[in-house]
Amino acid sequence: MPGKGTAGTSASKAGRERTPTGASWINQVERFFALLSERKIKRGVHRSVAALQSAIASFLDAHNADPTPFRWTKSADDILAAVERFCLRVTPAEMKRTSGSGH
Repeated sequence: MPGKGTAGTSASKAGRERTPTGASWINQVERFFALLSERKIKRGVHRSVAALQSAIASFLDAHNADPTPFRWTKSADDILAAVERFCLRVTPAEMKRTSGSGH
């Protein structure tokens, strides 16, 4: 069982990149669909479902032809500092007001 703060890493995984604590695969899925929407769906004129399906298929073909791994651009310290700045800026009452939104 991993120790506290290891986020599921082990000595056998030393040297490998890992997903930072608090990040999830769903964020990467959401980002992928945002790219699809930005680059193909919103920019195109699709006169039929078949045309839309063709546009999506061509995006997938191009995207898969040159795959690149997702790279985290911020360090854990940068992320924690941003969270700390947010917490200092937002009052507890504001946090309660937004926490009921379901998002």
